[in-house]
Amino acid sequence: MSVIDQRLDERSGSKCELCGSKDDLRIHLTKEEAISLDNSVLVCFTCKNQIENTTATDPNHWRCLSDSMWNENKPVQVVVWRMLNRLRAEGWPQDLLDMMYLDEATLIWAGATGEGEEGKIVHKDSNGTILKDGDSVVLIKDLDVKGANFTAKRGAAVHNIKLVWDNANQIEGRVEGQHIVILTQYVKKTK
Repeated sequence: MSVIDQRLDERSGSKCELCGSKDDLRIHLTKEEAISLDNSVLVCFTCKNQIENTTATDPNHWRCLSDSMWNENKPVQVVVWRMLNRLRAEGWPQDLLDMMYLDEATLIWAGATGEGEEGKIVHKDSNGTILKDGDSVVLIKDLDVKGANFTAKRGAAVHNIKLVWDNANQIEGRVEGQHIVILTQYVKKTK
């Protein structure tokens, strides 16, 4: 165990600094720098996976942030702020953000990865309506599906879509039993 691992373990009390789990702990870096106590958070596998993979985010898992937002360690505050911003459309995270205080330097650090409003990837349908994971859409054009030998017909409903986390122009969904990637310019969100 390295010195940093040991100090993080001591600081966290041998548990995830976000949700409190004691299982499968690992280091999450808040900056692209060498690992140090000042830029690292000890997190469980579940938290790390959801931080790094936006399509795996389970909003209910992150209700733990109502406790961890009061952590005195700046790297923990940064991760909490980033996750609350990512989840703000859920409603309850906005209340926590309104209560949370970060000094100016920490707020700049927290917003440096595009997790805030600027630089955030936003998926929009053909009418400019913002799409979220789990939404339902309808195709507005017949689409030839490459590699699947069928045409997804105009008007076909696609339920429970998943956003492609690194491309604002793509979503994933099932059409005629096939899991496909669809360009957002060819869909319209349904109520």
